Amino acid sequence: QVQLVESGGGLVQPGGSLRLSCAASGSIFGIYAMGWYRQAPGKQRELVASITSAGSTNYRNAVKGRFTISRDNAKNTVYLQMNSLEPEDTAVYYCNAKSQRTPYDYWGQGTQVTISS
Repeated sequence: QVQLVESGGGLVQPGGSLRLSCAASGSIFGIYAMGWYRQAPGKQRELVASITSAGSTNYRNAVKGRFTISRDNAKNTVYLQMNSLEPEDTAVYYCNAKSQRTPYDYWGQGTQVTISS
């Protein structure tokens, strides 16, 4: 099993910044990609950004140029730096890990991000 623990959510004003962290522990060998998803009230969960073990990244169009995903392999941690935040970014953000060893993904508990003046 893999455990994912997120931190860093909160309330910020439009134009502000936040950095989310996701620490992985447990059976981390076999994880080939990690990412961040978000889910706003009444909407489906959507991919925000992902990063592979090789460092390749992918972003949804709405966050390109504003968000940056990165990883610290020594700490088994993935980060999401979010700048120029907009009210539309308000959602619960979930950390995700994909493993070669299981047919299912691993998820964190979620962290609330609220953008409001």
